[in-house]
Amino acid sequence: MTDETQSTPDMKASQPDYEKGRKMFQKFFLLFFCLFLLGISFWAGFNHGKEVETASSTSNEILSPKEAIIINKENQDKTIDFALFWKVWTILNDKFVDKAKLDAHTLFYGAIDGMLSATGDPYTTFFDPEENKKFKEEISGTFEGIGAEMAIKDGVLTVVAPLEGTPSEKAGVRAGDKVLKINDESTANMSIEEAVSHIRGPKGTEVRLNIYREGDDEAHDVVVKRDVIFVESVRYEKKENNIALIRVSRFGEDTEGAFRIAAKRAVDEHVSGIVLDLRNNPGGFLDTSIEMASLMLPSGSVVVQEENSKGDRKEMKATDGNILGDIPTVVLINEGSASASEILAAALRDNRSNVTLVGKKSFGKGSVQELIAVSKDTSVKVTVARWLTPKGDQINEVGISPKVEVPFTREDSENDRDPQMDKALELLKK
Repeated sequence: MTDETQSTPDMKASQPDYEKGRKMFQKFFLLFFCLFLLGISFWAGFNHGKEVETASSTSNEILSPKEAIIINKENQDKTIDFALFWKVWTILNDKFVDKAKLDAHTLFYGAIDGMLSATGDPYTTFFDPEENKKFKEEISGTFEGIGAEMAIKDGVLTVVAPLEGTPSEKAGVRAGDKVLKINDESTANMSIEEAVSHIRGPKGTEVRLNIYREGDDEAHDVVVKRDVIFVESVRYEKKENNIALIRVSRFGEDTEGAFRIAAKRAVDEHVSGIVLDLRNNPGGFLDTSIEMASLMLPSGSVVVQEENSKGDRKEMKATDGNILGDIPTVVLINEGSASASEILAAALRDNRSNVTLVGKKSFGKGSVQELIAVSKDTSVKVTVARWLTPKGDQINEVGISPKVEVPFTREDSENDRDPQMDKALELLKK
């Protein structure tokens, strides 16, 4: 009995301890479970944050138009919402203070201009009907203006070349001149097309150019009277010591035929040397430069290499017809020699041992544009490739340096001297 009575109180005494332990276990389990859920939440949030960060960094990368998904609703990382364009169009039409003066065609063409300007390539441009007409006139060699080739170089409107015998040359405009203003309007934000439209005008009217020339202390104004510009692309002249001078002022539709006539004349006259004057020649058609090179290089010679957007290169070679290759030749170049002029000069230099380049370093335009009609009266000029010399040198913004450098100063121009031509004739006498 005693054992039993003692045992019963012992059993009754352990019940509160059990309940206490069970409750404590529940508390620890609940705490552990909460910590587990917190850890899972933190891990999920961390990984989500990494994904957002990755997506955010990806959205800052360049998105090519080819990869973009064009829609008119949700704006995501790789979508272009054209609804934004139409929204701005509507806002402009509803809110613009002078909306009565807005012209839909001008706005539309301006939008295209802006898109092409965003490429950062000054040679990729849109031609509206008026600009398209003027461009075709320029290539044909007849237009009304001052006769100067312009380009944007280092962000500044620059004279590539005053064309020979034109009002710009007669007024003293020179290759390399920086045009800061046109009739008191700053050219700082002008496209090349806007600048040309301001400079051109009816015969007899005047345009005032504010020009800065390297070496001058300050800019100065030059007033040029516009005229009908007809540029004879090739001129032939016989110089002393039986030397032929062939001037090529542009590479237009008529240039190859005219150059072929001049080349045949030089052969028929059995000249002892040729001066090929490409100074102030702003270029033109690539095909024309290759056809002309074919008259001066052995068949199969590489005239130029084209490199497309993928980095693939294609060699453009001279065809049959070499008739001038054995005649010692001096090629005159200067700061106004650009594009097709540089192609021809480099091709002759790299392929012939009897060719010498004389003058000053060329302009440095090493890209190829394709003119594409996009409507009946508009077109777009797009840079489709870069060109390299036969030896694979890239000359864009670098230019071609002559073997014999000869300066041509303002004093030379004012006193009707031509030291570059004098040096060419001197080299061919030897």
